[in-house]
Amino acid sequence: MTDRPLTHKQALAAVIQALGGTWDTQRAVLALRVAGHEAKDQEAAEKAARTNLRALADDGVIVRPDPAEAVYRLA
Repeated sequence: MTDRPLTHKQALAAVIQALGGTWDTQRAVLALRVAGHEAKDQEAAEKAARTNLRALADDGVIVRPDPAEAVYRLA
């Protein structure tokens, strides 16, 4: 059986669920970097983080309490 690495989304979900708290782009970038998902540059890292935060919100894992701010927390 082959162990597959976690996708960006799976890795971010696992870290968010383990640590809780509030999550913005910069915290998500750091979490992905620690999980071994290094982007080619800061702009790409931020884009990936935002994309995955939105995907987790769409899945109901996290929520965005204030629509005026891009800050999320566990659902």
